[in-house]
Amino acid sequence: MTMKTSPAWLADAIFYQIYPPSFADSNGDGIGDLPGIIGNLDYLQSLGINGLWLSPCFLSPFKDGGYDISDFRQVDPRYGTNADLKELFDRAHQRGIKVVLDLVAGHTSTEHPWFKASCKAETGWTTAIPWQ
Repeated sequence: MTMKTSPAWLADAIFYQIYPPSFADSNGDGIGDLPGIIGNLDYLQSLGINGLWLSPCFLSPFKDGGYDISDFRQVDPRYGTNADLKELFDRAHQRGIKVVLDLVAGHTSTEHPWFKASCKAETGWTTAIPWQ
């Protein structure tokens, strides 16, 4: 068995961590958003970073600071759109900045389909247990 090594760029990475709602508000609604981050990429680059660590920005009922994700494939509208996230990646990469998304799969929302499915009663499941 071979161990997978970390990407080479990670050895010299200097990250700046952003909690989106408190970083930069581009539309005046009082909540930081992806366009606000995009608008500050030159500033972030001037700090000497080459990595951006973004706290969860996916769809969430926001009962746990945004960590309670209800859809891991959809940017929460309070932060912008999936297209905004793609633009953030593109513009950051143009500046030599890698973007890492904080994906906390163990913190799914009670509104996520995975959580809802886990609450459903299943019948006959004991017949599949091999040691019975």
